[in-house]
Amino acid sequence: MPPLPPLRACAGTGATPASAVPTPTVGAATGSGNDPGVPPGLSGSTRLGSPPVPPPSSAMATVAPAAEGSGGASGGEALVKAVGVVDGGEPVVIAPTLLPRPAVSRMQELLTDGGSGSGSGGGGVELMFADDLDPEDDEGSVEYKWSLVQPPPARFMELVTQLKYRLLEGSGEAIYEIGVTDDGRARGLSPDALTASLGTLTRMADELHAECTVVRRARATGGSAGDMVASVLVRQLPETLEDYLDLRVAVAGNVDSGKSTLIGVLTGCGALDNGRGRARAQVFTHKHEMESGRTSSVSQQIMGFGAGGAVVNYTGVRALTWADVVSRAAKIVTFFDLAGHERYLRTTVFGLTAHAPDYCMLVVGANMGVLRMTKEHLAIALALKVPVLVVITKVDLAPTHVYEATVTHIQKLLKSPGARKLPVLVKSSDELSLCAQNIVNDRVVPIFSVSNVTGNGLDLLRGFLNLAPSRRNWAEFRSSPTEFAIDETFLVPGVGTVVSGTCSAGSVGVGQSLSLGPDHSGAFVSVVVKSVHYKRVPVRRVVAGQAGSLALKKVKRATVRKGMVMLDTRVAPGAVWEFTAEVLVLYHGTTIRPGYQPVIHCAAVRQAARVMSIDKEVVRTGDRALIRFSFCYRPEHIKADARFVLREGKTKGIGRILDIVRRC
Repeated sequence: MPPLPPLRACAGTGATPASAVPTPTVGAATGSGNDPGVPPGLSGSTRLGSPPVPPPSSAMATVAPAAEGSGGASGGEALVKAVGVVDGGEPVVIAPTLLPRPAVSRMQELLTDGGSGSGSGGGGVELMFADDLDPEDDEGSVEYKWSLVQPPPARFMELVTQLKYRLLEGSGEAIYEIGVTDDGRARGLSPDALTASLGTLTRMADELHAECTVVRRARATGGSAGDMVASVLVRQLPETLEDYLDLRVAVAGNVDSGKSTLIGVLTGCGALDNGRGRARAQVFTHKHEMESGRTSSVSQQIMGFGAGGAVVNYTGVRALTWADVVSRAAKIVTFFDLAGHERYLRTTVFGLTAHAPDYCMLVVGANMGVLRMTKEHLAIALALKVPVLVVITKVDLAPTHVYEATVTHIQKLLKSPGARKLPVLVKSSDELSLCAQNIVNDRVVPIFSVSNVTGNGLDLLRGFLNLAPSRRNWAEFRSSPTEFAIDETFLVPGVGTVVSGTCSAGSVGVGQSLSLGPDHSGAFVSVVVKSVHYKRVPVRRVVAGQAGSLALKKVKRATVRKGMVMLDTRVAPGAVWEFTAEVLVLYHGTTIRPGYQPVIHCAAVRQAARVMSIDKEVVRTGDRALIRFSFCYRPEHIKADARFVLREGKTKGIGRILDIVRRC
């Protein structure tokens, strides 16, 4: 387990004072779990480890006056001296001038000022002290604990039960803020008490077969000099393939922005790109993609994180097979490489709708800037309510003024009335925990700057992917009737018809009978699952939230298509011809009237639909209307309240299904 990271005096100052946290000593314990004293039984090192003893040195950092409204000091300077030993043997005592406690949390402040922020320029968050947080939420995967020093046995079991609940809410992951009270105040703990609390958290995790990793440590704003808080990632080790946390990330962006290269570097053996396309070669699936260097299909690659946060793919020798990655990982990130060229826009829209991504990683070339297709992909992700993170690539090629212009353009685009997002420029590990906990709310958009050739910024991106939680709590759907959406079909010699897709409810197992449909007449047929694969590994079943491949018995491939579903035989299947939806037209050259036929993208469904009626005389760009649609060729399996994208040429619109009008 990695040691606690050293304290950082002030980001960007170059001073790195390290605090030598002493081993815990005997202290009085009240038995309530809130006394920061260290109990007798926890002296010595814990499994989380203690920070290394710093070299004999001293350092001093100067904190610039905080901007108005930032919650920091209103003027003057605050000095922070490092803990250590000078060459003469004299100890250096901590004598900081602490900044006053902010009146509101840093996140509240950023949300209020529209993301202008202070300290990093362009929406970044530079942390020297731990800011107060919002009050604790009873739901979710984040837990605040001021102290966990020597709880009595009964209290310890209550804490273990609470940790189990947080892990269930986070699909196997939880964030513990140690040194923070329930109201969000960063009260902090002494180094001894913090080390003891981390030891207790480790014992709690052991009870649930989980591992702890300290992801951030900072000085507290509401405690005594030297008091600290820590953010700890608790990750449950999967015992079966059903327990894996599978994070799904769709990678979009303009053509030649470096999407495939970035995926190749992240999921490869640890080698960087050579600047001539070596990394992207493992991502392409067609010969013409290798020749042109442009993606034209949706390909998938996986990246595995161990319990401690290390990337298991990186052997430094050869690329691991998917089976090897799955066997070594505790968390899997699946990347969907989408096409960037305008010619393949329908493929990109299908990838964003059919694969149910948790996040959309928008890739922007630093030397190219924000182009039209970048805005198109961002608009589609925002319409589908998919949280976005931005990765600026090729920073080693772009001149400084071009890179700064690209960053400024992205920030203005995200803050515009159409997006209303909060861009956070990630420059250090201090911002990772903040962004990971708030991106799920679809308000914060972290911005990373990376180079696939030099490796600059890749560690921060990996750290964010390691901390990012799943957007959905799939455990709630695993007891529901089975529903499996098909997004691809294959004919495998010696096996027969194979379909791939995402299980959105229940589970699909070997030998299970399901209803497959609808066909062109809206009928469903009974099929039997012959075998199941998850991440190219044969398994007994896949559950809600997992993508898998199913081999079907005695089914011709010609009878199966994208957009079909496989349902539990106990559920009465239904196919829809007509539906009513609320539609917002993002762009249309003229006017929309009855008879207009756009293409509807709803989950894995992709079909032209005719406009039957509108509650207005005409609909133009920017208008919102209630429209009744009728599919042109065959009925589809869709549900009320589902979101969809409509397109036709340069016409773009978003909608939400309100009511099913006519079924088969």
